Amino acid sequence: MMERRMDTALLVLLMGHLAAALEVPLDLLEELPQPPTITQQSPKDYIIDPRENIVIHCDAKGKPHPSFSWTRNGTHFDIDEDVNVVMRPHSGTLVVDISREKADHYEGVYQCTARNKHGTAVSHNIVIRQSIAFSILRALLKGSPLWSKERIKQIVVQEGVSLVLPCRPPAGLPPPIIFWMDNNFQRLPQSSRVSQSLNGDLYFSNVLREDSRNDYICYARFPHTQTIQQKQPITVKVLNLEAINDTMAAFYNETDLFSEDPVDERKPTFLIPSGSSSSHTVLRGQVLEMECIAEGLPTPEISWIKLSGDLPTQRMSYLYYQKNLRIVNVSASDAGDYRCSAKNMLGSVHHTIHVSVKASPYWIGGAPRNLVLAPGENGVLTCRASGTPKPSITWAMNGIPIANSPKDLSRKVEEDTIIFTDIQMGSSAVYQCNVSNDHGYLMANAFVNVLSEPPRVLTPANKVYQVIKNHRARIDCAFFGSPIPKITWFKDSRSSTLDGDPYIQHDNGTLEIHTAQARNSGKYTCAARNMLGIYENHVYLEVKEPTRILKQPEYKVVQRGRSVVFECKVKHDPTLVPTMTWLKDDGELPDDERLIVDSDSLTITDVTESDGGVYTCIMNTTLDHDSASAELTVVERPDPPTDLELTDQKKRSVQLTWTPGDEHNSPIQKFLIQYDDSLHHRGHWHNLTEVPGTRTTAHLKLSPYVHYTFRVLALNAMGFSRPSFPSRMFKTEAAAPDENPKDVEGFGTEHDNLVISWKPLTGLQSNGPGLRYRVMWRQKAVESDWTTVTVSNNSRFVVSGTPTFVPYELKVQAVNDHGVGPEPAIARGYSGEDLPVAAPENVQVVVLNSTLAEVHWDPVPHKLIRGHLKGYKVYYWKERSLHKHNPYHMEKLILMFSGNHSHGMVPGLHPFSVYSFNVRVYNGKGEGPVSPTQQFDTPEGVPGAPTSLIVTNSNLDTLTLEWSPPHDRKGRITGYTLKYQPVNNSNELGPVEELALLANETSVTLPNLKYSTRYKFYLNAKTVRGAGPAISQEAVTIVDEALMSLLDVDVGEGTAGSTQSSHPLAQPPPHRLPDEALPVSPFGNVSSSVGEDGPLISWEYWGPEKNVYVEYMVENSEGEQEWQKEPVNGSQNVVLKGLKGGLSYRVRLVAKGHHDQPLHHSEELLVTVPAVASRQVDIATQGWFIGLMCAIALLILILLIICFIQRNKGGKYPVKEKEDAHTDPEFQPMKEDDCTFGEYSDNEDHKPLKGSRTPSNGTVKRDDSDDSLVDYGEGGDGQFNEDGSFIGQYSGKSGSRDTAEGHESSEAPSPINTMNSLNSFV
Repeated sequence: MMERRMDTALLVLLMGHLAAALEVPLDLLEELPQPPTITQQSPKDYIIDPRENIVIHCDAKGKPHPSFSWTRNGTHFDIDEDVNVVMRPHSGTLVVDISREKADHYEGVYQCTARNKHGTAVSHNIVIRQSIAFSILRALLKGSPLWSKERIKQIVVQEGVSLVLPCRPPAGLPPPIIFWMDNNFQRLPQSSRVSQSLNGDLYFSNVLREDSRNDYICYARFPHTQTIQQKQPITVKVLNLEAINDTMAAFYNETDLFSEDPVDERKPTFLIPSGSSSSHTVLRGQVLEMECIAEGLPTPEISWIKLSGDLPTQRMSYLYYQKNLRIVNVSASDAGDYRCSAKNMLGSVHHTIHVSVKASPYWIGGAPRNLVLAPGENGVLTCRASGTPKPSITWAMNGIPIANSPKDLSRKVEEDTIIFTDIQMGSSAVYQCNVSNDHGYLMANAFVNVLSEPPRVLTPANKVYQVIKNHRARIDCAFFGSPIPKITWFKDSRSSTLDGDPYIQHDNGTLEIHTAQARNSGKYTCAARNMLGIYENHVYLEVKEPTRILKQPEYKVVQRGRSVVFECKVKHDPTLVPTMTWLKDDGELPDDERLIVDSDSLTITDVTESDGGVYTCIMNTTLDHDSASAELTVVERPDPPTDLELTDQKKRSVQLTWTPGDEHNSPIQKFLIQYDDSLHHRGHWHNLTEVPGTRTTAHLKLSPYVHYTFRVLALNAMGFSRPSFPSRMFKTEAAAPDENPKDVEGFGTEHDNLVISWKPLTGLQSNGPGLRYRVMWRQKAVESDWTTVTVSNNSRFVVSGTPTFVPYELKVQAVNDHGVGPEPAIARGYSGEDLPVAAPENVQVVVLNSTLAEVHWDPVPHKLIRGHLKGYKVYYWKERSLHKHNPYHMEKLILMFSGNHSHGMVPGLHPFSVYSFNVRVYNGKGEGPVSPTQQFDTPEGVPGAPTSLIVTNSNLDTLTLEWSPPHDRKGRITGYTLKYQPVNNSNELGPVEELALLANETSVTLPNLKYSTRYKFYLNAKTVRGAGPAISQEAVTIVDEALMSLLDVDVGEGTAGSTQSSHPLAQPPPHRLPDEALPVSPFGNVSSSVGEDGPLISWEYWGPEKNVYVEYMVENSEGEQEWQKEPVNGSQNVVLKGLKGGLSYRVRLVAKGHHDQPLHHSEELLVTVPAVASRQVDIATQGWFIGLMCAIALLILILLIICFIQRNKGGKYPVKEKEDAHTDPEFQPMKEDDCTFGEYSDNEDHKPLKGSRTPSNGTVKRDDSDDSLVDYGEGGDGQFNEDGSFIGQYSGKSGSRDTAEGHESSEAPSPINTMNSLNSFV
């Protein structure tokens, strides 16, 4: 037997892989046969309304369309013989006309059968019953009572005992709903003490006197008929012990009806259920209701636990004040023991309920499914169900038990499974599976349809599917065929089947793409194959961009009357047509012209309070939508408070209440209470107090003798409301002053008077009429009585004839017609001051360093100050400098020190100078006498930088430096220190050489320098205190016309066309800010030079900051131009590129530390960029260039010799001819054909050519037209064009040329000089 079951299980598993459920789509393939299938039937329990016709549904489909028949109570129901029963056409539904027959005549068990030539399907049993409620209704109509006839007596109970009022409603199908009400149809109040049980009775855990009433009425509502019936009212009278005895004694022979002892408090006991345990059975899926009602005094509290597990909190609830535990959708896990507990202060009681969960049959995996098989195929019908207890399963074929059905060799029944093997045509049938146990049954039809059909695809061809990107896409391929076709999907070129990620193929042929992307768009082919053929269908998928709201509307708070705009900017697929819709509070927008809808916004103008709400923009396309919402809150200043009322009126207080106005969506933050005093200041409102916005009353403290009128203002985020209407006037009675004047002071305006002043009281502070002031004073140090005067309408009083600067005690007291104010406090003051009569003595000075001195003095005795000591003043001034070169005169300076000082520092002194000073004491009146004037000398200090440093007489290997002494010597100059070092083409500094120079030297010549090398020089002066800051300069050791021109422009000395200095490389120091303006800086030796790429800025840096950069900006630039930054990347020089020619720039260095540290700046340089960069590459040391220059020089020498010979012979040359032709000569270029100069201006033919022999006196007369080739080489204005031609003027030669030039050798010009001249051109 076990082996047989294993074989069956293996066969079932095999058949599951070979066959699947398939139903013939009769609406699409009408020609295909199919056994009947029940599509509609009435419920198993069919409760009918006897007032209406009975309709018993039964519909089915099949091919051919099935015919119908019925059984009633297990026998054939002949419809044709009953004139009251009609079957609807093309349906098995029965309609019973009860107008001629009672409905109860048709009660019974009905079953419908639908059959065609391929099989028979049957419905489940339909039990027809009419509701008991209708019997009750019929009885009511006949006047018969519903509740059993009983005489309900009045119930008299002792207070504190328990009580049960029974309901006992008539039975109903379904059961009625019970509730208790009074004569006014109001539900009776229930609580943890009084509650209704599941059977409808009303339970009292203990009764109270207030439970007495005569209208306890139980109502029953029958849901099927929607009728309500009531029981006779019940009267309950609750009496305490004394009242009961007094009432009933006469009826019981003067004896007590009840015990004399009152009802004691008692521990709980259960009214229901009884005993310590009970059991309850519930069906799976239904509702489990358990109740525990206890009596006791005090009223017990009920609690629940599950002993065998946890309570199902998601499916449970407590009813009737936790007396009822309700669990819905019961499952097997809800079985077990539940315990309810009742507890009060005297004890507790418990009851255990054992719950068993049974189950009527239910499907496992669903009801059996239809089979469509081809001849020769295998298949399986499965009827899997479960229940408690385990149900039994029976099979039928075409409504006949399968044991009695015709034999079929291809069919094998194994309990809940029918296995079909090698099925053949003619085996089509409908099989019924019936599953039943003690609690119910399940019945299902499933047909086996044997067909032989080629595959067909039912999805329309060329259908276009559209889906949003990143959404799930499903492409249908509805198919039919027998055997069941196999579905294969292809895309576009059909290179491979679509299986595996990202494609999922379902059993129904649908192809799913879990997350569609743009690449998934295209043509898809669905191919259905079986042994009888193949069918292909083409569909298309289009993946669209999603609709997204890029900018959502935002929450708005708008004041009434203004406009608001909600933006809703959307992005969507361009091929989809969008539709924008706006909603307000999930409804349509109001039809109002103030609401303007644009393509991407909603504008509301002149906003009103009714516009407040939630606005939603919805962008719809045919495929998707997106929405976003924002709330509009319309706010406004609050309405003014109303209904001001004064209560609790007392002499000096009153209670003010009011009603707040509408706050207009902005909570009221506070209320401001103001008052108007019509007695003292009519028409002026003053703030009295404020109270929080949550209060509507204020206790106001008032002053006497005021006529008050109050008003209230409300404040919210929008501002104050309008004032409320004023309250009625409230007058306070006059009284003596409560306070005296404040700020009482005593001082003198003259040396012999005392002025007493005070702050007068206001009208509100006066407390009554006739306000005046009682002024009192006496001298403090002398035993004397108070002197008193009374003044009115004044705030000061002057006492004359007082001693100078004497302390006084003062009092000012307020007085009015109703009395005097409180005892005033004593104030202190002084009579008038006079000038001090003594000067500080023992004045001394200690010189601390060259810029700081300390002055000491003895304090002046207090009695000689004759006033309030303010302090001491030190007057000091510079008499002269101790150095003859630094004459100086300074105005007097003043340092002030507080009165508790007897010494003070005098900073900012000039070194090596003579100072005078004196000291004075001063008080509130002025200064006292001057102390004797004294003098002191400041020692020497560190000198300033030399005033200038220039380079002169630059030769191939020597340079001469000239300088001027420091302007601020700060002592005797003891010497100078000169440091210099070479600078290569990459601006790297070489080794440093150092020279010590004497104090009287102002120039030095440095020999043995490197040829054509740039040097950097540093010069500083020294005193006995040390060396001062250095001045720096740069120069090169060759004559370079281009460099000279750039340097001249850089330092700003001279303009185009000015006379050229005889020292072309002399460069004054860079323009600097004054030393006094410089802060402490980590930069030193900041200098500049100009190269062809731009100005080169060099410096020394010793600071800790790593972030160092150069800043520059155009000098005197208009507007607020910002500094431009150039990083230096750790080097100590940088070339500023891209600066505009012809402009001057301010340049400085900056070191930046942390964000909370200050910037460090160097001194500023003024750098001028030349308009035309003329500096050339230094090629003078190149061999080829030297050879070329030698050849040119030789040719020029020969030319000059020839010209000299012709000149001495007296011959004329074209220059003279040009001169004769032009009266106002202009310079012309040299003629290339005869090597002569055009237009050589010479007024006398006998003047010698420069370079010829001189006259006997050894001089050569020079005038404006005297010139030579050497002059052109040294001139600052002449230059060559790019083609080599010479341009410029012969006039304007340097007027500073040494007269020694006239004593040159009388020999002809040497080739070397000529070559040097040409070098300068290059």
